[in-house]
Amino acid sequence: MQKPAGVTNSDSEWDRRSLREVHGTIPIPVGGHPWKKMLAFAGPGYLVAVGYMDPGNWATDIAGGAKFGYTLLSVIVLSNFMAILLQSLAARLGIASGRDLAQACRDSYSKRTAFALWIVCEIAIAACDLAEVLGAAIALQLLFGIPLLWGVCLTATDVFLVLYLQNRGFRYVEAIVVTLILGIAGCFAIELWMARPDPVALAGGIIPRLEILRNPEMLYISISILGATVMPHNLYLHSSIVQTRMYGDSFEGKKEAIHYATIDSTVALMSALFINAAILIMAAAVFNPDPQYRQVADIGDAYLLLNPLLGATFASMLFAVALLFSGQNATLTGTLAGQIVMEGFLNLRLRPWLRRLITRLIAIVPAVIVIAVKGEEGSGPLLVLSQVILSLQLPFAIFPLVQFTSSKTLMGPFAIGLWIKALAWPVCIIIAALNVYLLYQTVVAFFGS
Repeated sequence: MQKPAGVTNSDSEWDRRSLREVHGTIPIPVGGHPWKKMLAFAGPGYLVAVGYMDPGNWATDIAGGAKFGYTLLSVIVLSNFMAILLQSLAARLGIASGRDLAQACRDSYSKRTAFALWIVCEIAIAACDLAEVLGAAIALQLLFGIPLLWGVCLTATDVFLVLYLQNRGFRYVEAIVVTLILGIAGCFAIELWMARPDPVALAGGIIPRLEILRNPEMLYISISILGATVMPHNLYLHSSIVQTRMYGDSFEGKKEAIHYATIDSTVALMSALFINAAILIMAAAVFNPDPQYRQVADIGDAYLLLNPLLGATFASMLFAVALLFSGQNATLTGTLAGQIVMEGFLNLRLRPWLRRLITRLIAIVPAVIVIAVKGEEGSGPLLVLSQVILSLQLPFAIFPLVQFTSSKTLMGPFAIGLWIKALAWPVCIIIAALNVYLLYQTVVAFFGS
């Protein structure tokens, strides 16, 4: 979408729009069947959902299922419902205010506070991208024998893929993401059928247990699952990409957009719930019954063990293909999130290829250092640790999000009501409290060892 003729001021409303090169480029049908409008709004939720099924989720879900069976399935379910609530607020913020979360922080807070929030967010994106880059590189190594270090470097090509697809139209980005999600879901549907989980134990795992809070190991993996499920950078991403639709500035247009965007993200995140649950269920069914396999927390080990344990030669291949799809999908959306965060917090406008190359380097450089220092065997624990880092960053994104969506000054008639606040604020407090408890447990364990 080109800048309108006659608009030359660099600080114009046009220049302040989030992802301005694709802002308002997807038309919405006027009238007609509601299904047509639902399809027109469908897409952003799936871009967000891929962050909830990235390789970081794989590492935490495999570790949780192998060590504790189906117990942590309740954590995945609760985390997913938290994600649905928070992502609906992110979509509401973007549509009602015309600002993404990063821009709203820059507008509302002092420069020093906004800069500090940007640094924290970049650390979270680096942690997330580290998991995605390592996951895609591990998949390339498992499938084609490409060394992990070279695989990490190959992930930089997603920069050019995003540019190419976005130049063709934002719908192309959404289409490839949805296709990859379907591929991941198909692979795991077959894996679950082969694993044949115990339905009674599975149903019991959905019920939360106090044991999760009492067991430090279980709590550590639970919070890493929370960090892998409720992704802070996805809140920034979602508040921006919902603005790619041409819903207009009228009250009716925004109300309709919020309605359909909420449906889109809810349906998409339920698909993420299926995939995350499938990974943990598979690990619980395949690895947990035998004590010698309960320490499996490495994606590579899981790949090697699936064939002999499931008795099918293609079980490991399906696992690796799904991992490759997951890693590539997450790097696509992670690159977009990095652009949104940099532009939103700093109001820094760079050429698209340079913006995305910087974002990708933020992930690749730490990954290369990790592999050089720790070696390939260190990738598994680092994937889990990266998700804990994400969880620790969450309060710095969710508290501003709930604050902004509660503001009638910013949101006008679309400010959230009392019942949504009654859900959102406790979610924020629970997440923050769990993070403080995790830090306490980590410090105690460190000094006690």
